[in-house]
Amino acid sequence: MAIAAAAVIVPLGLLFFLSGLFVNLIQAICFVLLRPVSKNMYRRINRVVAELLWLELVWIIDWWAGVKIKIYTDPETFRLMGKEHALVVSNHRSDIDWLVDGFLAQRSVCIVREEEGFLILRDSILEVKLNIALDIEEVIGWSMWFSEYLFLERSWAKDESTIKSGIQRLKDFPQPFWLALFVEGTRFTQAKLLAAQEYAASTGLPVPRNVLIPRTKGFVSAVSHMRSFVPAIYDVTVAIPKSSPAPTMLRLFEGRPSVVHVHIKRHVMKNLPETDDAVAQWCKDAFVAKDALLDKHTAEQTFGDQELQNTGRPLKSLLVVTSWACLLVFGALKFLYWSSLLSSWKGIAFSALGLGVVTVLMQILIRFSQSERSTPAKVAPAKQSNGGESSGKPNKLQ
Repeated sequence: MAIAAAAVIVPLGLLFFLSGLFVNLIQAICFVLLRPVSKNMYRRINRVVAELLWLELVWIIDWWAGVKIKIYTDPETFRLMGKEHALVVSNHRSDIDWLVDGFLAQRSVCIVREEEGFLILRDSILEVKLNIALDIEEVIGWSMWFSEYLFLERSWAKDESTIKSGIQRLKDFPQPFWLALFVEGTRFTQAKLLAAQEYAASTGLPVPRNVLIPRTKGFVSAVSHMRSFVPAIYDVTVAIPKSSPAPTMLRLFEGRPSVVHVHIKRHVMKNLPETDDAVAQWCKDAFVAKDALLDKHTAEQTFGDQELQNTGRPLKSLLVVTSWACLLVFGALKFLYWSSLLSSWKGIAFSALGLGVVTVLMQILIRFSQSERSTPAKVAPAKQSNGGESSGKPNKLQ
């Protein structure tokens, strides 16, 4: 790991970990005492509490690294963002799409985290996670659990009912939310693109150039269960201009900026086809159009068909992180004075061990955020079923 990143990884890791534990404690107390009395009140309070943790991630991208995220959309869509329920369909372009989503969510007065696959992001973005075992052990995983996120197991036979019941619970959710789907199922890399191109050529599908082939089961299920109470679909396209290096977790910790372009097109949910096969085809057609849009962006280095919206840089995340830092430094000084931890070699060794654990955990976070370490693309001979979609796990792009 680069020296600059190593110099800040420990304090940032401690800040996030300790503040996260405090947030988890408050969420647990509210879950036990408040949720049985009033679910809506619990949800409203939990949204505020969880935001104290998620805004630290927004601060990293917005203030520490100074990543410029430019949003291209029409004024009406920009006005409605954060004010209505929406189903979000996005390509999965960079290692830090979850922070890009956090940026969008914070600008829409909401909270977010993201991973590949089927996803729900809380309060204008809710998230469904795929790797339950890893994240449940982390403070961010507990925050997600208290926020009623869904946890999937990468098995459609098991996850279908989880998704259905989870979406049904959203019907009475008291605040606007987005349900975001990364239907490519994994982050984009050149190796995965080559696999997708081979698969498309062998099955007669349009050969992609900038996206992977969408897996539509989650999208069809979401549309089926959300059609009655979600008014819109946001078609989100993420692109990195040639003049900017791709944003990564390592670059963020080093405080090195990048530029990300985000194109958002709003579709009215009720205008989608009625049958499952037609909805699946709608999703595939949307990704063919997204592929062409990315071709145009490559040529022009902008999304010229939509207006560039001014998102500003709100002070909220900066104030939250500053407050957390002051509180934790004060608490740490008080603890060291009370415990005399650094007055003995045993105490020093214990402290060094704790810092080492935090450093290792942060390194793991950075390594597993890299696209090259996400689920590899695999292609097997296609067995067409259900409107042309491959049937059975071995026949899908993984």
